[in-house]
Amino acid sequence: MKIIALGSPGVGKGTYAAEITKKYNVLSISTGDLFRENIKNETELGKKAKEIIDSGKLVPDEVTIGMMKERLGREDTPNGFILDGFPRTIPQAEALSEFSEIDLVLNFKADKEVIMQRLTGRRTCSNCAAIFHVVNIPPKQEGVCDKCGGKLVQRSDELPEVIEERLKVYEEQTAPLIGYYQEKGLLKEVTVNEDFGKHKEEILDRIFKVIES
Repeated sequence: MKIIALGSPGVGKGTYAAEITKKYNVLSISTGDLFRENIKNETELGKKAKEIIDSGKLVPDEVTIGMMKERLGREDTPNGFILDGFPRTIPQAEALSEFSEIDLVLNFKADKEVIMQRLTGRRTCSNCAAIFHVVNIPPKQEGVCDKCGGKLVQRSDELPEVIEERLKVYEEQTAPLIGYYQEKGLLKEVTVNEDFGKHKEEILDRIFKVIES
């Protein structure tokens, strides 16, 4: 089972990917984790990516594709995988098709107001990186992490004006993938407007039914 998870920032791709991983015993691979791993291990691609990121530029497709090709070539993917954050562009999708077949593309959808509420309300522990939400997952004490007592902060990329820009970039760069995979007959859509904490079983049931259909 080889799956791609699509969806705008704040839609919950990482959360759903983790649940799919548990149920179907597949590997969850995110580009964020890949970048961190390569940079930490100081691979050639990692050094190149760090240099580009540190200069404030976007990492070019060739570097991201190189990391993904190496990752999917390892021997720990016998049951398949779910990709979170890759491909982001049509060229990345075309490159992926050259070194891996994809069985299903899940496009997670939520209304813009829901996404804005999710992201602007998110708070992250500055010490252990645990994630809370002022409405959906409030900490026991405001501004303090339940797990380690660290300070909860709002990330700079979760400010309303920054989120608007992130959504705009998503629409311009990544949304065309929806049409690309629709044409190939691989795309299925799942609407996820509900709060995952309160409607977990209902949302997961919906996702698993789509996968198994």
